[in-house]
Amino acid sequence: MIPAPPLPARALGPLAVSAIGLGCMNLSHAYGEKPDEAAAVRLLNHALDRGITLLDTAALYGFGANEELIGRAVGHRRADYVLASKCVLDSVDGKRGLDGSPAAITACLDRALGRLNTDHIDLYYLHRLDARVPIEDSVGALVRAVEAGKIGSIGLSEMSAATIRRAHAVHPVAAVQSEYSPIVRNPDVAVLDACAELGIGFVAFSPVCRGLLAGAVRSDDYAPGDLRLTLPRFTGDNLRHNLAAVAAWDRLAAEHDCTPGQLAIAWVLARAPHIVPIPGTRSITHLDDLLGGLSVRLDPGAMARIDAIFAPGAVRGARYPAAAQAQIDTELLPHEELAA
Repeated sequence: MIPAPPLPARALGPLAVSAIGLGCMNLSHAYGEKPDEAAAVRLLNHALDRGITLLDTAALYGFGANEELIGRAVGHRRADYVLASKCVLDSVDGKRGLDGSPAAITACLDRALGRLNTDHIDLYYLHRLDARVPIEDSVGALVRAVEAGKIGSIGLSEMSAATIRRAHAVHPVAAVQSEYSPIVRNPDVAVLDACAELGIGFVAFSPVCRGLLAGAVRSDDYAPGDLRLTLPRFTGDNLRHNLAAVAAWDRLAAEHDCTPGQLAIAWVLARAPHIVPIPGTRSITHLDDLLGGLSVRLDPGAMARIDAIFAPGAVRGARYPAAAQAQIDTELLPHEELAA
């Protein structure tokens, strides 16, 4: 097979990665019944064959199953990608738990290294802020992991600009990860500017808004166990309202001779040069489609039209249910709707 040409590169602090990475969560977690392993292995290897050089996982995803999958599927190609994983959110007695203590972080990392069948993770994130533990203490545990050679760089996920600055004062942060798409704009409040100022890369998860901006959501008839059943903006009257804005989005994509998913990827890439989107998918066809977003160019007029489509009030429903939102440190938007 003729190797694919390399994808454009972007920087996450000291790390050079493909301009689009792959979020691996939904191969093991959150979207109903997971695909069979053979299909997941094919997708992961196809991503590398296409030139993707950033794979993103976490201890939480499948309670370790996603890390194990990556170790089995592409561990033999370890030199081909930057490996990112996360701690703090983990399995506690078989349930989702939050623990940012240094001891818990160290234990989580050691388990991750075993599951991934590697002695080094390139980028290791604090998955959420544990408000019971000073961020300096949590980052300190990762500093010791850097010194021990277990990880290469430190990342933060869903944290505010103020928390990022405190963490960065302890040790340089390579990347901050948060949800970001034409619908979810919270990082615009302060995080993107803080990252640009401090030389930190920004990793945008759910850049196609969990399928809503990629033609994959037209009703709330999700499979049992699908995370979107718990997200207020993806169900009931909220979703029916939101699909009106999505219809305008789809028309704009058609005008640009691209798919809706490609338009979303192009928008995220156009927002700033230090942003790397990491869409997740179980489909090789969908992955190839999203990579086509690299070729879509959006002029200021198109960017303004997208702002108008998703102006405040165009999308109803909170981003997360209340319990999950309580673990989010990222700034809220003015008048952002929160679940009761």
